[in-house]
Amino acid sequence: MAHADHTRDPCPWVILSDFGSAFAMGAVGGTIWHGIKGARNSPRGDRLVGALSVIKARAPVTGGNFGVWGGMFSTFDCAVKGWRQKEDMWNAIISGFLTGGCLAARSGPRGALTSAVACGILLSVFEGVGVLVSRVFNEGTRPQLPPMPENMQPQ
Repeated sequence: MAHADHTRDPCPWVILSDFGSAFAMGAVGGTIWHGIKGARNSPRGDRLVGALSVIKARAPVTGGNFGVWGGMFSTFDCAVKGWRQKEDMWNAIISGFLTGGCLAARSGPRGALTSAVACGILLSVFEGVGVLVSRVFNEGTRPQLPPMPENMQPQ
């Protein structure tokens, strides 16, 4: 792997790290989402109690769903890196495709393929936007030739 990212943990440990990070993001996002939803669906005097009860019931589930997705994606990412012996944007796209297909496997082959393609497209959009943003922000750091002296003629 010529372009390996040495700032991250090695592959077996990065799976656990990504699982925990995804769970935390899902739990925080689920707390916000379900808190607002619980407050809106509660009677006027019981909005705080309704929000807290929905948060306790649903935020851990949302966190678990995010955690499963993140852990499975990271597992496939490590497997694809080991198989291809490369580290590029195709790893994330392939991993997203495989993750989407595995998570939808219980809905049958057609549903699994549809979900796999959707996740692959979603990850390719993420990777494409990442490449575009890095090109835009790295434009000013590109090495530039010094200006030619005025007495020199171009050849």
